[in-house]
Amino acid sequence: MMKGVHYLVTVALLALASTLAFADDPSPLQDFCVAINNTNSAVFVNGKFCKDPMLTIADDFVISGLDIPGNTENQLGSSVNLVNVDKFAGLNTLGISLAHIDFAPYGVNPPHTHPRGSELLVVLEGTLLVGFVTSDPDYRLFTKTLNQGDAFVFPMGHIHFQLNMGETNAVAFASFSSQNPGLIIIANAVFGSIPPINPIVLIKAFQVDKNVVDYLQKIFHG
Repeated sequence: MMKGVHYLVTVALLALASTLAFADDPSPLQDFCVAINNTNSAVFVNGKFCKDPMLTIADDFVISGLDIPGNTENQLGSSVNLVNVDKFAGLNTLGISLAHIDFAPYGVNPPHTHPRGSELLVVLEGTLLVGFVTSDPDYRLFTKTLNQGDAFVFPMGHIHFQLNMGETNAVAFASFSSQNPGLIIIANAVFGSIPPINPIVLIKAFQVDKNVVDYLQKIFHG
């Protein structure tokens, strides 16, 4: 009987340890780990090698250009400058990243998810309609119109969006609880996958005519 209890306790502890280990980015075990692409490095942390701390300089912790407007002359009318660990080596192991988002009038940042990070959005200019949808079985929509100075948080992994509601440009900054939060744009993933998803799957999933699926797959593969 006691052996069985010990086994259950061991399994429970292992499950808890596994949950904590994969809950977020790994915690740093040193002051910093500026990322470098050097296979000769002796230290390897979550996909990135560490620069020798004694060779690290202040410039490793600085990135410029976030005040430069993005090009919104596209079908969506938006531009996202995501600054993750691949662009900003000093973020490595720190569990944070950010993005500068520009919107043309009525531009949209389409429904998407960040599988590895929650997002905190702050509106600097303009008016944005934002929202996210909860998971099965409720699929509840939480939505709000934000003005300059307002902030909104999107939980990790949830589908969310932003829409410029005004006739002027809008600007927002977003911070993430991961050095590389990832990005899955729903429409691109579903209709633009390589190779394409079998149309029968999409016809049944979205309850639309085959011509609609063919058109969308053509658009996203164009």
